[in-house]
Amino acid sequence: MSAAILGRLDADFHLVEAEPRLAALQRSAGGEVGGPLAVPQIAALARLARRLGITISRPAVAAEGEADLDLWVRAQPSASGVDLAVSGWSERAPRGPAPGSEAERQSDFLRAAADWVWESDAGLCFTSLSPAAAAAAGRSPSELIGRQLTRLFRLIEEVEGELPILTALAEQRRFDGQLAELREGRGGRYRLAAVPLIDGSGRFAGFRGSATRLEASPAASAAEPAPAPAAPDAGAFGRRLDEALRAPLARIISDAETIGGQPDGPIRGDYAGYAEDIAAAGRHLLALVDDLVDLQAIERPDFRPDEEEIDLADVARRAAGLLAVRAADKGVRIDAPSAGDSLPASGAFRRALQVVVNLLTNAIRYSPDGGQIWIRTDREGDVGALIVCDQGKGIPTEEQARIFEKFERLDPAEPGGTGLGLYIARRLARAMGGDLAVDSAPGQGARFTFTLKLR
Repeated sequence: MSAAILGRLDADFHLVEAEPRLAALQRSAGGEVGGPLAVPQIAALARLARRLGITISRPAVAAEGEADLDLWVRAQPSASGVDLAVSGWSERAPRGPAPGSEAERQSDFLRAAADWVWESDAGLCFTSLSPAAAAAAGRSPSELIGRQLTRLFRLIEEVEGELPILTALAEQRRFDGQLAELREGRGGRYRLAAVPLIDGSGRFAGFRGSATRLEASPAASAAEPAPAPAAPDAGAFGRRLDEALRAPLARIISDAETIGGQPDGPIRGDYAGYAEDIAAAGRHLLALVDDLVDLQAIERPDFRPDEEEIDLADVARRAAGLLAVRAADKGVRIDAPSAGDSLPASGAFRRALQVVVNLLTNAIRYSPDGGQIWIRTDREGDVGALIVCDQGKGIPTEEQARIFEKFERLDPAEPGGTGLGLYIARRLARAMGGDLAVDSAPGQGARFTFTLKLR
């Protein structure tokens, strides 16, 4: 790897010092030394490092003229801003369908028929967008580059509950017919399609795709309704996703944790940090797989959790025990029901535990360092309630319904989950004959109430 090129950002993320190579990249991106850092991926890493208060070392891609550069960026927060060390500086091999190939012909067809076109990296973050995309979203192109596709679109499942884009991502192949709603700007429903991009090393590098706006057709609305499709195997997608991703992800996590544990002797500290980052990213993706598989299960018409005799207070104590280490790492104390407390209820033990673990995970994530979480039990008539209270920043009243929607997060820029946890938790609670509700206000924490029928 080439020697690192150094730079320094002030508290407003202006590039106040830069060695010549970094200064030239800043000018190529449309900025100047002394002005805001204009290279999107480097700027994003610097902001993340400053927000989290830790040193972050990650790969990044930057455009320089007609070329793309593969960089390795180290962003270290300082008292006055962020210190940068940028190494790598290798020109990225061309990526895309092979010239004259069927994939290239498919790509040309998609571009010709679309309202606008886009490209993404392997993580579904936009690397390029046509001007029509920015106009439709009501944002400048620079605001959209680097954003994940799911932050611009709300993906819509097919009748059988599948998301073509996720299946294509898992199998690194072409997809078509992914319905999506534009979250911003003009809104509206679109059909997304894309072909995979392959880099010069033969590796999957992302997608080149199209977005075609769907307009309601008066003729179509007057026509006879199409016959309902045959009932599909509702669990097929979840099984395929689980089989395709779980084993590779488990191997990645295991190998990364082995490297980080340094069993064969000490390694460079930053390499150990990279291994920890890889393992953390793998665990996040594995959690996403778990959520998607659960999603397929709970949305099946025949989904019925077992009905057992459970103790909600015992469920709370077990959930607190499972998350005790995570809470301690953040200095958060969980005040769970005492050993003598009991609240007999009817429900599925495993599913009730899943609901409470989700509530506690969110409470820990959004609690301030050194904060406290309270778990209390209550009963009213024939209903038992488990209440989880935290000292987080709270949820505005107008946003409280949205947190229970699928793939919704109030602030996607914050580190967090998949946007499925609370949706799944409420569906599970209601499937067991109970419910899940929230009471909160900005600056006053949140109070989640999980109810089940008493026995």
